[in-house]
Amino acid sequence: MRLTNLDMDALRSFVAGIDAGSFAQAADRLGRSTSAVSAQLKKLEEQTGTALVRKSGRGLTLTDGGEVLLSYARRLLNLNDEAMSAVRGAGLEGWVRLGIQEDFGETVLPQVLGRFARAHPKVRIEGRIARNSELSEKIASGHLDLALAWDDGSASAPERIASLPLCWLTAAEEAPIWQADGNEPLPLAALEAPCLLRTIACDHLDRHGIAWRIAFVSPSLGGLWAAAAAGLGIALRTPVGRPAAVRVLDPVACGLPQLPSLGLRLLRSDKGPNPIGDHLATIIRQALRETLPAGWMPETPGAG
Repeated sequence: MRLTNLDMDALRSFVAGIDAGSFAQAADRLGRSTSAVSAQLKKLEEQTGTALVRKSGRGLTLTDGGEVLLSYARRLLNLNDEAMSAVRGAGLEGWVRLGIQEDFGETVLPQVLGRFARAHPKVRIEGRIARNSELSEKIASGHLDLALAWDDGSASAPERIASLPLCWLTAAEEAPIWQADGNEPLPLAALEAPCLLRTIACDHLDRHGIAWRIAFVSPSLGGLWAAAAAGLGIALRTPVGRPAAVRVLDPVACGLPQLPSLGLRLLRSDKGPNPIGDHLATIIRQALRETLPAGWMPETPGAG
């Protein structure tokens, strides 16, 4: 029996098309023409001997065979990218210092550390989970080589690697703890100041004339999630890492302000060329692309 080797470029276009919601958007993201991406999809269907997508209204949906291939395609591409990173950085030795927001400590950090350790076993990683202000300070002082931090408005285009929606959050099982037409101020659960998201919450409430009070303060994100889950206050955060005991509030239905998106940036120290940092940055971007919805990632090929 003659074995078939799936085309890696075609697999990458297939995954990008599903993640983006259309192959036209995938073509823009990959820097290719729509016809070229369509040809790659057709090639995959010929190689697998089955249709992979079908029309559903104005969009496309996966067939049973497409669902199976998508799962394998993600794993194949991950392994391919990890192998290339390992080969290109086979001679790397030394150490690298990475800082990361608490929000990504359980979702992105394990993937990043595992892949980097497998690809570069001679490199030692020093990791730090910290608040935004601390991460920025340690990058500026040279105590961190890379940091995944929220954008406080100062990020340059290359630094900004994602845009995440902000939302109001409260206990999943509790009755509403605040009524917009009531006389009580909104109870706010927040992290200790200084906190970028705490400032955003207060500013938006003030702008809409909504009285508020700090009902709970925590030094850690875990404490904030616990307070929100217990119904002690309404929190403002992104959905990343949200526990099942916490739900997202509909701002229109609850009389709360609509919220903007919050940029995520990858900060680098300015100590000069750092090949180890370059490889770690690539792995971080790959992990984010796999973890976050496609709509939260940059649309341009070179941005992410």
